[in-house]
Amino acid sequence: MWFEILPEVATMGVCLVIPRLATAYMHKFINGDKEKRVAHFTYQWRLMEREWHISGVNCHYVSKGLENID
Repeated sequence: MWFEILPEVATMGVCLVIPRLATAYMHKFINGDKEKRVAHFTYQWRLMEREWHISGVNCHYVSKGLENID
């Protein structure tokens, strides 16, 4: 019957999910619980450059806060 395929579908689903979760946890462990910033488009790259200049330490992930910006 149709339900005989359910174990195979579940196995395939698990095999597709494991690499995605493993990659996410490896990035979390390697990057110190920070998401990696990726700039696919020019607009995103310019926002990252702006954050580098605003932070004052040339790191886009260090935030000064709006009250400390000159």
